[in-house]
Amino acid sequence: MIPAKYGQVTFIFFVSICMSCVVSGVSVLNTAGLIDAFFGLWMTAWLKSWIIAFPCLLIIASLMRRFADNLLFK
Repeated sequence: MIPAKYGQVTFIFFVSICMSCVVSGVSVLNTAGLIDAFFGLWMTAWLKSWIIAFPCLLIIASLMRRFADNLLFK
């Protein structure tokens, strides 16, 4: 199992996989349509998207958490 201190990074890892997969799938579908090579195009786009998404989320997540906390009534 993964130690609890890596919980935030683990969460970001899985969220980045899921979100980049969905967004790249929608983007490829919108651009190319349901063609025979759709899955290959999607996986190529997903990998490129995920390589960018994961490090960006590592940086942005804590900033957005603080921003959201400031918007909430306490």
